[in-house]
Formats: sequence, C-alpha cells, structure tokens
Amino acid sequence: MSDKQPKLTLPNLLTGFRFVAAPILLWLAWNGHAIAFMELLAVAFLTDLFDGMAARLSGQVSQFGATLDSWADVITYLTIALCCWWLWPDVVTRELLYVGLIVASCLLPALAGILKFGRFTSYHTWGVKIAAASMGLTLYVLFLDGPPWPFRIAAIICMLAAIEEIIITLLLPEPESNLRSLWDVLKRSAPRNNR
Repeated sequence: MSDKQPKLTLPNLLTGFRFVAAPILLWLAWNGHAIAFMELLAVAFLTDLFDGMAARLSGQVSQFGATLDSWADVITYLTIALCCWWLWPDVVTRELLYVGLIVASCLLPALAGILKFGRFTSYHTWGVKIAAASMGLTLYVLFLDGPPWPFRIAAIICMLAAIEEIIITLLLPEPESNLRSLWDVLKRSAPRNNR
C-alpha cells in the first residue's frame, strides 16, 4: 500500500463525499426532511461501497485513503444516530439498545486503536463490510415502518465485527490497514511447520 499516491483521487473524492454529506444530512434531519435525508444517506452508503472498489481497480490504494475512509465511517455513523433521533425519536427510543450497539461498534474499535497505536485503525474487514451493508439496508426497513428484527440482527452483526477488530488490534504488533479478517491475522502469525 503506497503512501506516495496523490491525495486527490477518485476513491478519496468518493470518501470525501461522506464528509460533505454529513452536515447536509444533519440539516435535513433537523428540518424534518425525512425522505431527502434517506435519499442522501443512500448516496453516502453507495460512495462507501464504491470508494474501496475504485481504489483497488485504479491501483490507488493508500494508507491515507484507508484512514480517510475510517474517519468518514465514524462521522457517518454518528451523524446517522443523531439524525435518526431527530427524525424518528419514538423508534430510536424503542430501539435504543440496538442503536447503542451500533454506535459502540463504531467507537470501541477506534478507541482500541488509539489506545494501543496512538492512531485510528482502518482494517476494513469483511465482517465490517457485512455489518455496514446489513445496518444500511435494515435502517431503511426500520424507519420506513418495517419490522425491527432485521435492524436488531444488524446491530449484533455490527458488534461482532467490532469485537473482531478489537481482537485484531490486540494481536497486531503495529497498525496495518485493509485486513480481510481475524482468521487471516491468526494464520499469518501461526508458526510454520518445518519439514
């Protein structure tokens, strides 16, 4: 992963969109524009889906991009939590435990990385990708009057992904980015049999 890549790349611009979207999402929620909020949030989720893909396909994977993406994820999740509280306070109050799990799943791995390495981690594991996709999809189900159980399952998936990230942080001697899973970290660190 190169640190000498230019900063103004398509993947970083896609990630940067989420920073720009956050205050607009806050404004939309504060002013009660629920549908516009959900539409812009969908675009933000799509940029999160495509930024990493664009980085890999264009050969523009960088430490800067990985860290930028992680910060954008934290800002997006915290923005979502606050906006949903403003737009759907009854639903958020009813689902507060699960909303809390999702917020914690975003903050606790970051805190673990800061405590151990003095910086934000950016693993982007498959678990986190599955958690983000499940949370994004079930958020729409929940706030468009669907059943709450898919969102609750997504919250648990988010917490399991966070636990995986925390364990990775505890195992790594130094920070790394773009790791596939805890299993890959364990395989790498296992002693090899010499024949």
